Amino acid sequence: MKKNIILVVLVAFFLSACATVYRSPQFYEVRQKHRIVALLPFDVTISSTRLPKGMTIEILKEMEKEEGFGTQALFYSHFLKKSADFSVAFQDVDKTNAILAKNNIYFADLRTYAKEDLARLLGVDAVITGKIQREKPMSEAAAIALGVLVGIWGSTNKVNVDMTIHDGATGELFWKYSHQLSGSIGSSSEQLVKAFSRKIARVFPYLIAR
Repeated sequence: MKKNIILVVLVAFFLSACATVYRSPQFYEVRQKHRIVALLPFDVTISSTRLPKGMTIEILKEMEKEEGFGTQALFYSHFLKKSADFSVAFQDVDKTNAILAKNNIYFADLRTYAKEDLARLLGVDAVITGKIQREKPMSEAAAIALGVLVGIWGSTNKVNVDMTIHDGATGELFWKYSHQLSGSIGSSSEQLVKAFSRKIARVFPYLIAR
């Protein structure tokens, strides 16, 4: 019974949202040129105001990094499971991250690099980036019960999620999907990815028309 109640709340949380989609004026022309795409770690920002007891900025930054790489891996797994539905292949995220690390490009540095430079370095036709902005960190009760890096979140008022695709040749924005989630309960990265994946299921640019 308790699990059912939590599920209902989560569904209500994810549905209370608004979304916007952007497509480049050259969308169809550019899409035909893409064969392999790299998915980068997500840029995660968690509000550092009014931190729960025992939570430090250092812990918060580590949580952001963990969630960034975790979300990247979860989306990659999702895309792999549905690979037959897409017109492009997705570069293995382990390979992506290894190339970045070999070239001394770390999590905190990614946002400072031009997308065309990253695409050239990774040897791909486009790069997928994502941004997650959480208004509140894990609640104090959840931190005590579960630990700071387990991935279960306490109450939150707002989560903004963006996914963008930049053309590798030009660095120009090719596609963007923005979604704002509102509610009284947070989510794990896995729940967030599942909900977001359902939202973009019909508008993701590399879907093969059936």
